[in-house]
Formats: sequence, C-alpha cells, structure tokens
Amino acid sequence: MSTHPSSRRASGPAADTTSARVIKKYPNRRLYDTTTSTYITLAEIKQLVMASEPVVVRDAKSGEDLTRSILLQIILEEEAAGVPMFSEAVLANLIRFYGHAMQGYMGTFLESQMQMFTDWQSRMGDQSQGLTAEKWGQFMQWQSPMLQNMLASMLNPSTAVMGQIQEKMQQQMQKNTEQMLGVLGLKS
Repeated sequence: MSTHPSSRRASGPAADTTSARVIKKYPNRRLYDTTTSTYITLAEIKQLVMASEPVVVRDAKSGEDLTRSILLQIILEEEAAGVPMFSEAVLANLIRFYGHAMQGYMGTFLESQMQMFTDWQSRMGDQSQGLTAEKWGQFMQWQSPMLQNMLASMLNPSTAVMGQIQEKMQQQMQKNTEQMLGVLGLKS
C-alpha cells in the first residue's frame, strides 16, 4: 500500500490491495486485470467502480499507484461524452481550492457530502423498489426543485459552518506552530 497521502486519500479503501482487484497498467497503455488474467478497458473499470468493487491500478513496472489518474480519466471521458455533471463554474471553483488554505478540508467536505447523498439515494432506492421506471421518472420530475434546493444547500455551506472550519484550521495551525517551536527549543 502506498504511503503517499494523495494516493491514500484518493483511493480510500481501494488502496488496500489485499481486498481490491489489482489492475496493472503497462507502458503500451493496456490495462491487465490480475484477477481474471485478461486485458480490461476503462469502460470495464468503470463498471467495476459502478458495482462498488474496490479497484487499484498499479504501474506494471514501478508499482506506482495510478488509481486516481485512471478514475480521473474515466470522469473526464464521462464529462466529455454526455451531459456533464460539473459546470464550468464548479470546475473553476474546484481549481481555486488548490493551493488555498482550505484545500485539505475541501476534499473531506466533498467526500462526506457525496457519502450523505449516496446514503440518501440508497434509502430512496430501497423504498421505491415497486416503482416502474416511468413512475420513478415522474416522481423525480416532481421532486426536481426540492432536490435542487437540497443539493444547493449541501454544496453551499452556511457562513457559520465555514467560520467553524476556518476556526478549526487556525487552531490546528497554532498547535502545529507551537509544536514546531517546542521542537526547536524556542517555546517559552
């Protein structure tokens, strides 16, 4: 398992190669599924992800964890192929968080919001198993404004929440500074 923070955070449970399906990426850009001993496509990796199967993609030569780049490549293809999920404004805002003091917290925030939405979606799916696709579509069409408001409130945290996050960041920075000064013998 990689100890690099970005691969650990991005891959999450998929970074645990003991339970994840390992895909090797060769220099010729081909992907090899070590579980089935066959070559695999990005579309097939997408299907594994859709089925919630943990997947780790490793460089065949170096063993470097390439999972994040493969997942980003799948997202890029999905965004280019059909109706995009991310508007230009959302993408621009994501870019703006790189290098910002809030960068470390943004990933955690987005991950928790996505998990909350996934849980909600799962509960809705469990409760609506008797619905036909047509009835489900009518229900979702009726719910659209409500869902839009819910998503907007989830993605636009209140000023109070942002204030709390900033306060926690400041406390953590102060603690880190005090520890560093203590190590250097400069703390009084």
